[in-house]
Amino acid sequence: MKTTLLMAGIATALMVNTAEAQGQTGRGPDLPGFEQIDADNDGLVTTAELQAAIQAQAAERFAQSDTDGDGALSAEELAAAAAAREDARRERNMTRMIERLDANDDGLLQMDEMQARSEDRNTDRQGRMFAMMDTDDDGSLSAQEYETALAFMAERGDRGDRGGRGDRGDRGGRHGN
Repeated sequence: MKTTLLMAGIATALMVNTAEAQGQTGRGPDLPGFEQIDADNDGLVTTAELQAAIQAQAAERFAQSDTDGDGALSAEELAAAAAAREDARRERNMTRMIERLDANDDGLLQMDEMQARSEDRNTDRQGRMFAMMDTDDDGSLSAQEYETALAFMAERGDRGDRGGRGDRGDRGGRHGN
């Protein structure tokens, strides 16, 4: 049982390490295949083979980061490696965004595609904000509800509780009651 758990843990670590090294999310054909890990080609993967594969992945990541080849990682090399991972992550996110929003399947986002998404988000956000302000749930705002909401948002803003993105009201529930 312990050996099975150890093997599962090592296999998971190998996949995570490989995905991180390649800037992936743990899926896709770039993960090492069973044949690559099975060093002696006996059709079985041992703990030693998994450990060797993990060490090889770590050595490869280190070598890729050690751009001057001196066998050590400077702050600049670490920063460059981190920036490269972040750039790859951004690229994946932008690609996914295009895939998700590209209504006409041309591989590009036109203004109307972007506006449709923005309108959906704004309508949803405005609906949530209105619901927070409508404390008696009657579908309309009284002057008192409106003033209470404005005062609450101003108070949150004065305390610096905006999280860097502007006043959003109370995320945790209703206010003013």
